Amino acid sequence: NKRNIGMVFQNYAVFPHMTVRENVAFGLENRHLPKNEIKQRVDEILETVKITQYADRLPERLSGGQQQRVALARAIVIKPDVLLMDEPLSNLDAKLRIEMRNAIRQIQNSVGITTIYVTHDQEEAMAVSDRIAVINKGDIQQVGTPKDIYQRPANLFVATFIGRSNVLDGELRMENGKPVLHFHAGASITLDNVRAEECKNQPVKVSVRPEEFILDASTDATGLKATVDSSVFLGLNTHYFAHTDDGDKIEIIQESQIDSIIPDGTVVRLGVKTEKINVFDAEGKQNLLEGVRNDNAV
Repeated sequence: NKRNIGMVFQNYAVFPHMTVRENVAFGLENRHLPKNEIKQRVDEILETVKITQYADRLPERLSGGQQQRVALARAIVIKPDVLLMDEPLSNLDAKLRIEMRNAIRQIQNSVGITTIYVTHDQEEAMAVSDRIAVINKGDIQQVGTPKDIYQRPANLFVATFIGRSNVLDGELRMENGKPVLHFHAGASITLDNVRAEECKNQPVKVSVRPEEFILDASTDATGLKATVDSSVFLGLNTHYFAHTDDGDKIEIIQESQIDSIIPDGTVVRLGVKTEKINVFDAEGKQNLLEGVRNDNAV
């Protein structure tokens, strides 16, 4: 409370006995600013967060999303040096969360305040952030852009925490001077992006995101053998759940076809988008591929 910090809480924490305008003006009044300046700044921020029409309402007459906009306006109006947001959307329903995260991104860009946003929702983190810090048990695992974190995670924890990922056992072997990845469940692929110092025979963990599989149900297909257990049609995409002969459970996401869904029990072959998969050491502590960026390691 001694520093110029704005805070947006998980449970809104708006004052129930004050109108929207009074809630937003609270921090400015505590700073003993002139009344005309308080009115001007409150009017500006109410317009920015699009709740001007609710200025004279009490919080009990507002929806959850509107109350969160009040909390956001109250935190921003004092022009803090940094804005802290603690799981600000966790009390909202799914549709409203998407609407509010887009609004927060737009508002944050328009006011230009450095913001630290805490969330367990990985999609939400990628949607609102310029840079993400992934933390495990108090230790920062990786810091980078959403694209860097998702496409080239620094270790297996980041790969499995941000988005969904299938983890398969494999072995890296040097064959004719090139690193070849052999999956324990069958199939092998040649990799051309393994870091030079890691080009050696070693056991590995392979992270393949569901959309990085190429599913082929034709009888002459090659690749990783799997059996479809079930499927879920979600409009644009169909999610298939399958298992390998080794018993590994696999999730596959494919663009939905107009004609049919692959029946349960069908034996399929899985190729992988080689440039997108990630390969880690046996303990999962480091990514063996080129292109991993980690601001935390600098």
